[in-house]
Amino acid sequence: MARTDSTGSTWRYRWARRQNERRLRLFRSAEGAWRRRDDELRRLRTLAEQCHGSAAAGEGLLLELGPDEIVLRVVPAAQLVEVRHTAVLPAPELTVGVEHGRLHRRLPDGVRVTDAGMAVITNRRLVLLGGRGRRDWAYGRISGLAHDPRASVSLIQVLDRRRTSGVLVPADAAAEFRFLLTLAFADAIEQRDAVIAQLDELIAEHTKARPSRPGIATPAQARLVALLPGGRRTAVVAAALAVLVPLALANSGPSDPTGRETAVAATPAPVAATVAPKTPRATGSPKALRGTGPKTPRASGSPTADRSSPQRRCGAPANPMGYDFCSGERIREPDPQVCEHFDCVPGFWEGRGYLVQCANGKISLAGGSPRACGLHGGVRRTVWH
Repeated sequence: MARTDSTGSTWRYRWARRQNERRLRLFRSAEGAWRRRDDELRRLRTLAEQCHGSAAAGEGLLLELGPDEIVLRVVPAAQLVEVRHTAVLPAPELTVGVEHGRLHRRLPDGVRVTDAGMAVITNRRLVLLGGRGRRDWAYGRISGLAHDPRASVSLIQVLDRRRTSGVLVPADAAAEFRFLLTLAFADAIEQRDAVIAQLDELIAEHTKARPSRPGIATPAQARLVALLPGGRRTAVVAAALAVLVPLALANSGPSDPTGRETAVAATPAPVAATVAPKTPRATGSPKALRGTGPKTPRASGSPTADRSSPQRRCGAPANPMGYDFCSGERIREPDPQVCEHFDCVPGFWEGRGYLVQCANGKISLAGGSPRACGLHGGVRRTVWH
């Protein structure tokens, strides 16, 4: 028998069960990520406090250690890389605990591998023992250091070397290699305590950000929108469409290519008492070369005889061509100066149809096409002559 809530509703109970499962799933995912980060910070804190290296760790290496020099870590399968172009790297910093995405063992643009061997981190320098020789980076002469955020490459600049070089290590060893390199640099300038203090601060901030267990959803909290496919988002979209669709239909009057259109009545806009006709100017458009000759005036008894009157324009701007929004004949070859009196859409002369006004007030020569005024709110009405 299906379980129900206090009102006898089964869908409310199902809604509460799904909500609780989703909340628990998100909480466990966030808590897992938080624990992994917490373990990493605490591991680095222990490493910073206990990793002091030893001279014995360098035994068996083809490396002669200097006085008071000790080896902190040896990283096998390292490669020497060099930068083809000139680069300026940021100054070395003691920043630790930086989160990176998954690192790949690939080379950034402009970086090439020139040797392979093992990397040795001491308290005085970073050394790469390769098949072609040895490359040293003394901490006291390092002027720039950068760790690539996507690749397991660390680039280094030194004062007495023109070309920038660095080390490529296995991707799974990159995070520890970078931390130990920072720790060794801190030892060289006697700032290990600053690194430990920075890790303590990071751990304290991370502890405050621990995810809390979510509250339990009850059937009484369910809303009717939960019955709709898509929930609240579907309800919001449906409400928006209910408002916008009637408004769009009221403001757009698509052209009728098969018959005569009914003119849309409009309140005439205020215009100046006298408008001086402008001299037509030739344009480079092919359509501008047509219909430039004088038109035969209509008889005074014609229904469209007095088109200069604001009452006869039905809201159209004053123009010497006699174009209006009232009635008459469709205009398929407009006068070349039409865009001097009307606001034409971009690419007006590329249209293949008759003059129409778009919903935003611009005019287009694409009347009769389903794509007319497509970027300007749709067709509002026809321009007549």
